[in-house]
Amino acid sequence: MSVSSGALAAGRLLAAASASAGHEGGARTWKILSFVVAFPGVAVCMANAYMKSEHESHESEFVPFAHLRIRTKKFPWGDGNHSLFHNPHTNPLPDGFESSHH
Repeated sequence: MSVSSGALAAGRLLAAASASAGHEGGARTWKILSFVVAFPGVAVCMANAYMKSEHESHESEFVPFAHLRIRTKKFPWGDGNHSLFHNPHTNPLPDGFESSHH
């Protein structure tokens, strides 16, 4: 792994600057970064999640692929066709979803 001479010089410059500056202002720097970078970043992520949840998803129809949902033996609970944490809206059975509105 080789490091370019420019990157090495920049690293030495930053290390020397931090060593001579001491620890004054470190908390202030992180406080400013929190308000200027972190909080707006969280707000943008929250807005993105909200907009995606409001947008209706257009799910495709069920396609019965032969290599998926193979049942060699029944599950030991219920009717034997539903997994332990089965969700009828998101988990299809081997022959399709349980309801037409999923």
